[in-house]
Amino acid sequence: MVSDPNLYDPNLYGADAMSHAPSLFETALSSHTRTFAQLASLRPTVTTAAEAAARAVRGGNRILFCGNGGSAADAQHLAAELVGRLVRDRRALPGLALTTDSSALTCIGNDFGFDEVFARQVEGLGRAGDVLIAISTSGNSRNVIRAVEVAKPLGIYTVGFLGRDGGKLAALVDLPIVVPSQETARIQEAHIFLGHVFCALVEQALGVGGWE
Repeated sequence: MVSDPNLYDPNLYGADAMSHAPSLFETALSSHTRTFAQLASLRPTVTTAAEAAARAVRGGNRILFCGNGGSAADAQHLAAELVGRLVRDRRALPGLALTTDSSALTCIGNDFGFDEVFARQVEGLGRAGDVLIAISTSGNSRNVIRAVEVAKPLGIYTVGFLGRDGGKLAALVDLPIVVPSQETARIQEAHIFLGHVFCALVEQALGVGGWE
């Protein structure tokens, strides 16, 4: 195989392309820092969410998670923190991401439309006393909205991990947690931080872990 002699030619891509990297890094770091400096105001709502989740677990119920793209990754990450562990060894906690079953997602998407991929799972798997963590940086993801719309009449407590102005979900969920940023990347960075704190608080409330 002969390599392309132009592949690493800086003139092909712009000789000073990487000269902007330091300023881009600093801009992103500054934006991240500003966003995180405002997160202390969310402590009461994150604590309330964790208390609700701990009550659900005590009652034999589950914590469901859903979201799209990066938020789907967060849903899986946080469910794994509960079923696995966050800091210390302890019993598994019942976290379930509705983003992982490819057969269910493709079946529902094909037969009912993508808007229903989480709602059908909530209808089939959820029950009164569960908690649904609905993750959407815009607050307007239609399939996440549908999941909340189906969850509420079933008696499932709904929490929104949201961004920007909270979108439509802010008014639909029982407890909105809105990251004060307009940037998707910063919102997602804050969501995983808040999610880690949420999981630690659940552990602490159940007496099975949490940070010192």
